[in-house]
Amino acid sequence: MGEVSCVVVERERTGLEMSKSRDSGNHRALFPIATPQRQSQVLPTELMPTSAPRRARHLVHVDILISAPSPVDGPLNTTTLSDNPPDNLLSKPKSTWVNPTRPKRSVISLQRQRRSSHSHNPQVKDLRRFAQKLNNCGDSEEAFLSALKEIPHPPSRDNALLILNSLKPWQKAHLFFTWLKTQNSFPMETIFYNVTMKSLRFGRQYQLIEELANEMIRNEIELDNITYSTIITCAKRCKDFDKAVEWFERMYQTGMMPDEVTYSAILDVYAQLRKVEEVLSLYERGRANGWKPDAITFAVLGKMFGEAGDFDGIRYVLQEMRSLGVEPNLVVYNTLLEAMGKAGKPGMARSLFEELIESGLSPNEKTLTALVKVYGKARWARDALELWERMRSNSWPMDFILYNTLLNMCADLGLEEEAERLFEDMKGSENCRPDSWSYTAMLNIYGSGGKVEKAMMVFDEMSELGVELNVMGCTCLVQCLGKTKRVDDMVRVFGFAVEKGVRPDDRLCGCLLSVVSLCENVGDEEKVLACLQLANPKLVALVKLLQEEETSFETVKDEFRSIISDTAVEARRPFCNCLIDMCRNRGRHERAHELLYLGTLYGLYPGLHNKTSKEWCLDVRSLSIGAAETALEEWMGTLYRIVQRKEELPELFSAQTGAGTHKFSQKLGNSFASHAEKLAVPFTPSEEKAGRFVATREDLVSWAQSRVRTAVTA
Repeated sequence: MGEVSCVVVERERTGLEMSKSRDSGNHRALFPIATPQRQSQVLPTELMPTSAPRRARHLVHVDILISAPSPVDGPLNTTTLSDNPPDNLLSKPKSTWVNPTRPKRSVISLQRQRRSSHSHNPQVKDLRRFAQKLNNCGDSEEAFLSALKEIPHPPSRDNALLILNSLKPWQKAHLFFTWLKTQNSFPMETIFYNVTMKSLRFGRQYQLIEELANEMIRNEIELDNITYSTIITCAKRCKDFDKAVEWFERMYQTGMMPDEVTYSAILDVYAQLRKVEEVLSLYERGRANGWKPDAITFAVLGKMFGEAGDFDGIRYVLQEMRSLGVEPNLVVYNTLLEAMGKAGKPGMARSLFEELIESGLSPNEKTLTALVKVYGKARWARDALELWERMRSNSWPMDFILYNTLLNMCADLGLEEEAERLFEDMKGSENCRPDSWSYTAMLNIYGSGGKVEKAMMVFDEMSELGVELNVMGCTCLVQCLGKTKRVDDMVRVFGFAVEKGVRPDDRLCGCLLSVVSLCENVGDEEKVLACLQLANPKLVALVKLLQEEETSFETVKDEFRSIISDTAVEARRPFCNCLIDMCRNRGRHERAHELLYLGTLYGLYPGLHNKTSKEWCLDVRSLSIGAAETALEEWMGTLYRIVQRKEELPELFSAQTGAGTHKFSQKLGNSFASHAEKLAVPFTPSEEKAGRFVATREDLVSWAQSRVRTAVTA
């Protein structure tokens, strides 16, 4: 044996670091070495130095490098360690001495707890018939206790266990178990508590489960892995994650070692708490103890990384599965597909789906829905439509959610003809006939495209068939009818919706407000305001204040702030945009500038202005046409004053309007260009990127000086 060198590294485990620090030879390798023999140690928590970072104290990986001496080998620091730490490390690793002879501390039992075997019971038929009678009896305690009097055989241990296992409603199982304890026919064992707890878990009755667990502790009845696993998974289902963690920690305190079922359950708890480092620490510690995770565990990891949009973490999960020889099942594939969508990786999602097909698995509705959502989010219309054709040719299963997801994707991408084909397919389907959301998607498609006649035909069809008009469908119709100036039809649709119980939300109020801004005569405006009065009286009061000449800025500010604070976050900016449009259309330009100022003051336009040393940019992509024109006027006034003060300017100025891929989107770029030309400002369309207007410093200075000369001449 040659010279022994010990290198100890504390690592904060992140998805990116793990995926980069693993190689094909040894997944714990961190530094490249010529020919080492490598052993791994895990430092127990109690041996962690107190100076270690708090979130790194769960686990320390210790790599012992045993290298044979070689005449070509240099010093240790030149052969194993780089002068510069890897880029993916969050902080410079610290060295800690660890006794390599100390055995690893076990954190998981590799033997899954065996379930109790049941001996044959000759009375099984009678007891099951009796259990069915209990299941069908009344829900009251009196009715249940009355039925218990007809028990065909004495409640021996085996008889009682068979009946308890056969009771379906959790209320009946709990009542039977409570009654059983009063009979004192035999000592209560762990298995009776476990069966009762599992029934309570179906009913999400965590409080009752915890009471039974505490009763077991008081009566010195052993809590086994099944008990702990049931408690933890019920707490998880009830979203009481702190309780789940508390009971998991109690296992170690009582000397009970969790098996793989309990271990996987607590991994899911930490994942739902988004405690990525804790999940990875537990995972690595389990792996160091020889645990081989199953597909369910990897589904938990994949979902966790997907929620965080961590593509490196998702890739790490795939690498781990392949290295351990774990074959993904359909649940894992579905989870990873959803994760790919959240991480913004449609290409990887497509490859993963093809891998699923090649493995011999058949996709289900959830698989296809996840993939359609990925394509829709990425605006991959062609791939989504090709997938639909494959669904039809392969007779893959389709449900309401999948059909409606496809319809909504068509609405987002403006694919009217494809949506109509899908809708007709649904009408011809036996199991997936169009529901309220299907009709809403069609209203959205026709409404966005200005196809008012088709939209009204869909609305009439809904009324004839008794399909409920929801608030989103009402919003689509109001927007469509308002843009085409069919105010009377819009009022009729709104009145019908309210009469049917639709409660207008902030999005619908914003749509009505946009119709107000488009009204060309007082009569139509009053009709729309009457509808808005029913939905949001305070908003109508603000509209009237803005139209009055004598209203002060402070009054507008107070009323605007009051309304915005009561409005859903996603509707605040549209409200402000519509109010600005309304003021501009009424010739109240000064009031429009005040509203833009208030919108900026209250954080409704966070990315409107962006500055670097080389470029100043005005980003109006989130503004309406009127608001964008107001922002341009405001910006040019500010730039004019800066030039007059001879302050330092960047080399380039730009304005972003966005190109837009939706064919029904507003022509914001064209309107902006027309307004820039009207103002005679030196912004011209960029040749490199659509929806971008540029001007140089020299252009701005020349424009400002020409304004001065014009003013002097006048």
